[in-house]
Amino acid sequence: MKFLRTIRLDPSDTNVFPRAAEPGEWAVPGTFEFADVPPETMSRKEQLAFKNGWLGTDSFGRSTFVQVVDISDRQFEDVVQCLAAHFVDAYGAPDLPAALGPAREEATYAAELAQHQGLTLLAMERDFTDQGVSERVSVVTPKDDGLHARIWEIVEDED
Repeated sequence: MKFLRTIRLDPSDTNVFPRAAEPGEWAVPGTFEFADVPPETMSRKEQLAFKNGWLGTDSFGRSTFVQVVDISDRQFEDVVQCLAAHFVDAYGAPDLPAALGPAREEATYAAELAQHQGLTLLAMERDFTDQGVSERVSVVTPKDDGLHARIWEIVEDED
């Protein structure tokens, strides 16, 4: 099965989000975190987390990008359990059994978003609309050499 894992291309996540996810965490969209938060009460960092952040399931921090990778059935179940515990601890779910259904839905949604070639990068863009929250996922597919894009090139100095 394919799933999403956080990736950090530069240190900006540590500066723009209230809490940055560590590279290599399993990730879900995590839009549920903003369900009852009025947009006008969000800090600038919270707004950025809402607008562009994926939720890491270890730290519950945010990541700008996730990468499509393989996940075992056991690892997927660990993500579900971790999310369910988070729903109890952070959002007042009555108990773990009650939280398992919503946690599985969030993890399954993440797996559906991950249906791309391995190592594909995904970015999220969210907005508040009259109908609720709108989500758009941008896809950056790696080239044949496994690289996503060449940003710069190292050139030897000429003396």
